[in-house]
Amino acid sequence: MASTQKSYVEHVAVRVNDIHWHINFFCEALGMDVREIDGPTDAPNQYWSIGGLQLMSTPDFEAAPSNDAGWLAHLGIMVDDLEQALSQCHKFGVKVLPQGRNWLQLPDGLAIELIQAAPGSVAQALAVNPRV
Repeated sequence: MASTQKSYVEHVAVRVNDIHWHINFFCEALGMDVREIDGPTDAPNQYWSIGGLQLMSTPDFEAAPSNDAGWLAHLGIMVDDLEQALSQCHKFGVKVLPQGRNWLQLPDGLAIELIQAAPGSVAQALAVNPRV
């Protein structure tokens, strides 16, 4: 029986040991600007991006050394321009994973999959304001 309910993921919360590195990476490499910050900007407890990412500062967090950490398989991130996004990401010294050049591993083990979006679709998705 098919449901008539429509849903989407509003955000994904991820524990990170260096919140500033992750904020810079997601802002500068992927354009996921700040939506909200919990705590002072120089030492945030949490950071929410426009685009559905919540970073939780957990300085003593250590993920397993492999991509199969168990706490999260990967984040799939739609991008306007895959080539530009990959170029920006590589400036942060991320590791390319065996799944393909658009699969990257961040220093604490988090894996991301960058996906080329249809023209204009990222802007359309980001124009949605679910909190009105």
